[in-house]
Amino acid sequence: MQLDEIRKEKQRQFSFKNIAPLKEMVDSLKEYKVDEVIFGDTIEIKGEFDSEVEKVARALMPWRKGPFKIGDLFIDSEWQSFIKYNLLEPHFDLKDKVVADVGCNNGYYMFRMLKQNPKKVVGFDPMALFNLQFEFINHFIKSDKLKYELLGVEHLPFYEEKFDTIFCLGVLYHRSDPVNMLKQLKQGLKKGGEAIIDTFIIKGDEEIALTPKRYAKMRNVYFIPTINALKNWAEIAKFSEFEVLEIKPTDLNEQRKTDWIEGESLNNFLNEDGTKTIEGYPPPIRAYVRLKY
Repeated sequence: MQLDEIRKEKQRQFSFKNIAPLKEMVDSLKEYKVDEVIFGDTIEIKGEFDSEVEKVARALMPWRKGPFKIGDLFIDSEWQSFIKYNLLEPHFDLKDKVVADVGCNNGYYMFRMLKQNPKKVVGFDPMALFNLQFEFINHFIKSDKLKYELLGVEHLPFYEEKFDTIFCLGVLYHRSDPVNMLKQLKQGLKKGGEAIIDTFIIKGDEEIALTPKRYAKMRNVYFIPTINALKNWAEIAKFSEFEVLEIKPTDLNEQRKTDWIEGESLNNFLNEDGTKTIEGYPPPIRAYVRLKY
């Protein structure tokens, strides 16, 4: 697989009529004096900023992951992503490690990881809009430890370097061949490395998976396994260890509609009392798992 050719093809997105004006806005941002950056629950960039910053941020909607604060501007993302990050952070140590975040969206988790002083963090996500959101935020932070690739999990086995730790959060259920995806994650790791994933699960001790036609109004959710089925997938993919770190329902505090997104959010995907999805399936529960090479 020729990754440089794929990279060139992905760059064509920036010439699309809906993306090109946004890229121009991000590329044209002037330099601002940043007083301090706080990598907390809200990634906060302190300083004096003018109305152009909000204009660009609004143009880059919808903001799915966050939140971010730039001066007085609060970007209230759909997901309160710190809930997931804070749940996982006690389980990993990234100091001096080469890290990948597969399905990185706008890089919120990548920015949070900087506090642990990794050697490098590479984000993988093929969506140009999310890349522009990342570039917008990094315009102020200017981290030289972060790299954004318009690539996906399928490119990991062919990537130019291997990783100590790979995060792959909220991706597995979007893949029609989850076992193959787990194999791709393993191929992206150094020997002894770890993959930290999260995925929807269903309750039960059987080694089975739900196969919905549509789940929570999403057409691209293919398999929702029990923990035992997920463990079997990991064993088939030849991971040596399988450790459940946490299991947590997704609730209306973690994912909700804000002024910074367009369209619907979790409350629109569930029935009136929140006990089932709109299609009648069990509501979203996520398992957070560490897999060792």
